[in-house]
Amino acid sequence: MTDLQPWAVALIAAVASIAGAYLAWRVVLLLAPGLYRSMIKNNSVSVDDFVGGPPDAKGAFKSWLLNYFNVGKRAASKEGYPLKTKDSDKVPGLKVTSRNESGASLSAAAKPPVVVGTIRMGFGHHRIAYAATSWGLADDSGNDRETWFHDFLNIDSEEAQMIKDMDKAYSKGSRLASEMGGQVEKIWGSFTKAGDETSLRLTYQFSEQIIPLINGLDKNSPIIATHSMVACAAVAAGFKNVINLVIDNHAQWFVVVPNALNLVQGPSNYHSFLKMGVPEENLALAGHWIPRDLVEGIPDACARRVARRRAGKPLRIVVPVGGAGAQRKFIVGFVGALSGLVKEGKVQLFLNAADHAHMKDAFVGALESNGMEYDNVTDMAGVIAFKENMMMDEPSKNVTLFSYDDYFTAVATTDILCNVADVLACKPSELAFYPIPKLMIRRVGDHEAYSALRASELGDGTLELREVPVAVKYVKLMLSTNLLEVMCKSIENNNMIGLYDGCKNAMRLALERADRIE
Repeated sequence: MTDLQPWAVALIAAVASIAGAYLAWRVVLLLAPGLYRSMIKNNSVSVDDFVGGPPDAKGAFKSWLLNYFNVGKRAASKEGYPLKTKDSDKVPGLKVTSRNESGASLSAAAKPPVVVGTIRMGFGHHRIAYAATSWGLADDSGNDRETWFHDFLNIDSEEAQMIKDMDKAYSKGSRLASEMGGQVEKIWGSFTKAGDETSLRLTYQFSEQIIPLINGLDKNSPIIATHSMVACAAVAAGFKNVINLVIDNHAQWFVVVPNALNLVQGPSNYHSFLKMGVPEENLALAGHWIPRDLVEGIPDACARRVARRRAGKPLRIVVPVGGAGAQRKFIVGFVGALSGLVKEGKVQLFLNAADHAHMKDAFVGALESNGMEYDNVTDMAGVIAFKENMMMDEPSKNVTLFSYDDYFTAVATTDILCNVADVLACKPSELAFYPIPKLMIRRVGDHEAYSALRASELGDGTLELREVPVAVKYVKLMLSTNLLEVMCKSIENNNMIGLYDGCKNAMRLALERADRIE
């Protein structure tokens, strides 16, 4: 046998490696359907029926592998945790659930409560949940049931910890992408809008693991879910009246849920989901997810904004930080760029650092380095007093910083300030749908771009403003033109056709369906 040259040996080794890898991949594809069937064999609901059929071999392997990374070989339990309720110390009339360590079951109510289920992942899902409860608590709501706030993370358990770990990873990714920009931001952005059928399979499969977090509730309770994992867990547990409030304005499979009524905020999402194959009976157009006090206060709030502009009073801008605590670089630059207008008395800033210590430090650094004086509000009593004072008066300083240790107050502050602010400057998250003139500043995920587009087309917000100088230019336009008045007029027109009544409609539908079932 002739001795082979080194390059020939290397070539043979490379070909053999490629051939071996190819054969191994073919074996994996042969095994994948069986692995997938084994994974879903105990599921209560068929995702495949909902999305139009089972995955191909590659999709089956991807679903199995990613689910394995999520939960490993953990065996899902379906037994619900005993629950208890207590009166909310934040929202009058609202009941808040938690785990009952004594093991006693909930006593039966005259009528099963309407349950608003959520997960404290970022601020958006919680904000929407509180908005939904607001329409079930008023005396004239037509609701003769108790309204319960059921946060999965409030049920101390292994399953809740699994969700916390997942959220921690997502929040870290959001912050890194926002800070680093460039290719990192591009990759993260593409990840946030790649919600194909596999994403729903993974969401549902994970939800099978967290059924115990909802299975302690009365199965006859109507469930209004503000996170798709809550809705998935509810249908998997056997609840028959599940309404899923779909987030964003970008249709992705993982935000809709089989065997639930999926309510969307806008017509483009409705069209897109129908085109994707979501059954018509599982889909409805509802309107935006807005709390009752903001909807009912639209006429007065818009009148105040217009009157302030015509009187030449300072433009009040509320700048909130999202639940993941991203956007630090952009927001700090924006605050610094507005320092001249603030010192001239043309702009007032309401900065909500929420419960993020690093954002409070960043705001303080920006304010002090630009020579801007500020007041600091640190509790719920303070923000309510501030709001009441702003209805009739001006703040003692042109910048007010809001920072807390309390999660609820961090979320609620933005909603409260929207009553007295002229403009909301925020990323195109759930706040993109709010009835207040908006500066849609730099997004964190690509899926958010479509929410900015909706705000702009409706006339109550701008397109996404990805650079600080562009955002500042729009502030100056609001000071020098009738742009703010035009946005206020659009908000009033939108309100007249019920565009902001999404949560009102969700509560109505949940109660109507409950009465029919009973």
